[in-house]
Amino acid sequence: MAGNSTRIDKNAMMLIVVAALGYFVDIYDLILFNVVKKESLIALNITNPIQLKSISINLFNWQMGGMLVGGILWGILGDKKGRIKVLFGSILMYSIANIANAFVTNIEAYALIRFIAGIGLAGELGAGITLVSEVMSKENRGYGTMIIVTFGALGAVLAALVGGEGHLIADFITNTFGVSLANWQVAYIVGGILGLM
Repeated sequence: MAGNSTRIDKNAMMLIVVAALGYFVDIYDLILFNVVKKESLIALNITNPIQLKSISINLFNWQMGGMLVGGILWGILGDKKGRIKVLFGSILMYSIANIANAFVTNIEAYALIRFIAGIGLAGELGAGITLVSEVMSKENRGYGTMIIVTFGALGAVLAALVGGEGHLIADFITNTFGVSLANWQVAYIVGGILGLM
């Protein structure tokens, strides 16, 4: 009986770690778009202030639309295929979308990728919190949830740092590999790599 309890505790800790790190990257991505949207749109030759505002709102709406679709989709898939598959599948989806976002060349591609990222973003938290709630005792569930949400807040901090100082990473990449990337591209790539890790 004690051995079984220890195994459940190890499973719970593993799920908390995965869900917390996933939510960290989840919030990183949500905040990141708002940090780099102007710079990324200017790189796509959108310089008119009215257009910048309009397209920014439109892209954000595409992302939120993806989250709406993703919430329904991942909820159904979680019940049918299992929440662990949903947890990892949603993290994989928005990680790949983040990396792809760094290489968009037009607004249509940007919107499509933000929509796909939104679908991925919607699955992680629901699956993670549900899994943690299922494996932890009712007395300890709040602690698991608290850890996950706290790591999410740290993702917002990292997004602001990378979004503001991504040029330092870009300079390192340029000096090391000879590949020239803009600050906003580096910020999206970092988010994607974090999710894949």
